[in-house]
Amino acid sequence: MNRLFYILIFLVFQTRATAQELPVLKISDNHRFFQTADGKPFFWLGDTGWLLFVRLTREEAIAYLDARKQQGFNVIQVMVLHDVKNARNIYGDDAIEDADVSKPLTTPGADPADPVAYDFWDHLDFIIREAAKRGLYMALVPVWGSNVKEGKVTPEKAAVFAEFLAERYKDQPNIIWMNGGDIKGNNGLNVWNTIGSVIKKHDPNHVMTFHPRGRYSSSEWFHHAAWLDFNMFQSGHRTYAQDTSVSEKNHFGEDNWKYVNVDYRLRPVKPTLDGEPSYENIPQGLHDSLQPRWKAADLRRYAYWNVFAGGAGFTYGENAVMQFNTKGFKSANYGVTDEWPVALHAPGAQQMRFIKTLMLSHDYYSRVPAQELLVGNKGRRYDYLLATKGRGYAMVYTCNGKPFKVDLSRLDFKPSTAKWFYPANGSYAPATLNRFAGVAVFDPPAATSDAEDTDRVLVLEE
Repeated sequence: MNRLFYILIFLVFQTRATAQELPVLKISDNHRFFQTADGKPFFWLGDTGWLLFVRLTREEAIAYLDARKQQGFNVIQVMVLHDVKNARNIYGDDAIEDADVSKPLTTPGADPADPVAYDFWDHLDFIIREAAKRGLYMALVPVWGSNVKEGKVTPEKAAVFAEFLAERYKDQPNIIWMNGGDIKGNNGLNVWNTIGSVIKKHDPNHVMTFHPRGRYSSSEWFHHAAWLDFNMFQSGHRTYAQDTSVSEKNHFGEDNWKYVNVDYRLRPVKPTLDGEPSYENIPQGLHDSLQPRWKAADLRRYAYWNVFAGGAGFTYGENAVMQFNTKGFKSANYGVTDEWPVALHAPGAQQMRFIKTLMLSHDYYSRVPAQELLVGNKGRRYDYLLATKGRGYAMVYTCNGKPFKVDLSRLDFKPSTAKWFYPANGSYAPATLNRFAGVAVFDPPAATSDAEDTDRVLVLEE
């Protein structure tokens, strides 16, 4: 055996050993958040890398994972099967036989020293292990919702496929199961319940949710399902003016904090989070490329609204990255213009880490929504304030930077310090604290050179 072979074998075993050191993700003891199996708090900071498994080579996948790791992300949301009739990766490897999800195409004994011999599933294994090495969890969508809605997947075939996935990945620590895929739960209800229950039967140790259609939450159909460990909603990509579902019960448009409010009151208690807000650089409403594009400031607003309302984390998305657009990509959609290696470093992607850092810098499990702190909070839409508090601290988020009032008597502690946190860059500035009880007025610092940098977080500490 030559030296290269020994090096490759060493790297394979090193990858597996590192992956095994990554703790499995669990639901926290208070059922509001996530934690790792070794008891550490876990703030979900996700990225929608939907087409990662089919659009990128192994080298490109590593570059993507490296970037997202460096930017502070810890969850990658990705489709396993996007289109069952064309389930093929960048190397031309087919995932299934005859568009039948119950017939995965596997090649036993693929040689790690010969990447050409890898099949579709070996490619997934490689990327998932590389993600584990970087501390990244993979939220796997077994089969995208449109396939089920179009009748391409039956409950019987779904059961076989779900067992295949569960058995293949049950011992891989960085797995999260994300049933569904941009669809209402009642479109293919039997299929979704089959996938959920079969995976949970064969792999009870990994947490699972359901990714719904825009303006819906998984709780609408599956909150009491035994296989659903936490809720996820998709606040979607439309503006207030574009939204057509606001007249329906529990459909709230851009006000993603309202989805959290609904899920937060449900019993049994389960974590919830916004798993797909408006993507950065995508046209408002998605389909008209002449519409304005959502920007980093919009993503920050969605993130802080969702988390301060009680969300267990947040998922970011970028138009070019979620579809891994490159020049000449024939299936490019949603008016995408950038190529993914450049869009990977969009402003919003650089800024998302700051909310994770802020939340983990204080007592984590005691955090609760705290709207009672806000006096006269009658603003609508972008004028609405969100507050949260925990043991020895409280925070208020404003996206427009206007003055607001806080009832300090509702803090449950006597504040000794006050400061402003800048969501756009993660820095702090002193805040004036002229009194320690009663109602206090806080006037956020003005915008910096960036005209969209108006959002601020007031941080009060014991």
